[in-house]
Amino acid sequence: MTKKIKVIFTGGGSSGHVTPSLPLISALQKKGIDIFYVGSKKGIERSIIKPLKIPYYAITVGKLHRYWTWKNLLTPFQLLVGIIQSFLICRKIKPDIIFSKGGFVALPVVIAAKLNGISVVIHESDLTPGLANRLCFPFAKLICITFPDTLKYFKNSSKVLLTGMPIRDALLQGNYERGLKFCGFVDKLKPILLIMGGGLGSNIINECIRRLINPLTEKFQVIHICGKNKSDPAFEGIKNYKQFEYLQDELADVFAIADLIISRAGATAIYEILALKKPNILLPLSKKASRGDQIDNAKYFAQLGLSKVIYFEEFSDEKFLKTVSESYENLDHLKTQLNRVKKPNVTQIIIDTLVNLTSNR
Repeated sequence: MTKKIKVIFTGGGSSGHVTPSLPLISALQKKGIDIFYVGSKKGIERSIIKPLKIPYYAITVGKLHRYWTWKNLLTPFQLLVGIIQSFLICRKIKPDIIFSKGGFVALPVVIAAKLNGISVVIHESDLTPGLANRLCFPFAKLICITFPDTLKYFKNSSKVLLTGMPIRDALLQGNYERGLKFCGFVDKLKPILLIMGGGLGSNIINECIRRLINPLTEKFQVIHICGKNKSDPAFEGIKNYKQFEYLQDELADVFAIADLIISRAGATAIYEILALKKPNILLPLSKKASRGDQIDNAKYFAQLGLSKVIYFEEFSDEKFLKTVSESYENLDHLKTQLNRVKKPNVTQIIIDTLVNLTSNR
């Protein structure tokens, strides 16, 4: 009797550390492979994975903050607890391989895998690797990267594979009519502007959209995904405006009706927008609020002519409205640029890699 292959997925802290795993999980399940997920107790990964109805194991997670806080003193102890928990989970499940999307939840899992002699494949989404992934890299059998330029951050290129970003197939199957009906919009009345502030939402973007609600809705039908617990009842019922805290199954239909998308510059969000060939404006997080990875991502795609960018230091209501207006006026040119992008079957590349590594154990 053939032994059934088992794969543990891990990663969390933001939706970008989870959603690229979804098409991989789906493809592996179709091959009859057993899937398990290790994440934090209260992180966004738990809510994203829950609908998949796969076994979910919660572990203790520590995180190093970029600013001084007493919580940093707890991080080594939290990491140790997380490693012990992950070690026991690995002993229980006996996975053939572990796939990590990064974030600090992944670090104890990757270390525990090494202690158990289990191969680890890591996927790095951003142009510049984050701290958690950099700490994980020495324990990896293989590191998949999204950007060609990321290769320069590795001394040992023999265990690095350029794959690109896996995209959820469901996003490519949105329905235009369903999207209009869901948002309560009228076809061809006005162009549709979709604003996304990242998986957790953005107060700065939300406040900007609400300040500019009148000039925006004069020209556009506006869909505003504002983040969990960040909707504002005062804006319900405004003509040509619809706000949502978070979208999952309906997101594909909403993407289908968008003429122009405004988004944070996480690599996952950008690659999903590019896969849909949607003209876009990126608003990367500042270095004060991040390690600067979104700035690097945004610059990369701006240089390719695939995105317009407004950086935090130059952001203003006037700049925002001007960029939106200019982007819409040049929509045809932006679409031409996007149509030149060729997308490989990233999901299949990574799936084949994982299956080959398990068969060679």
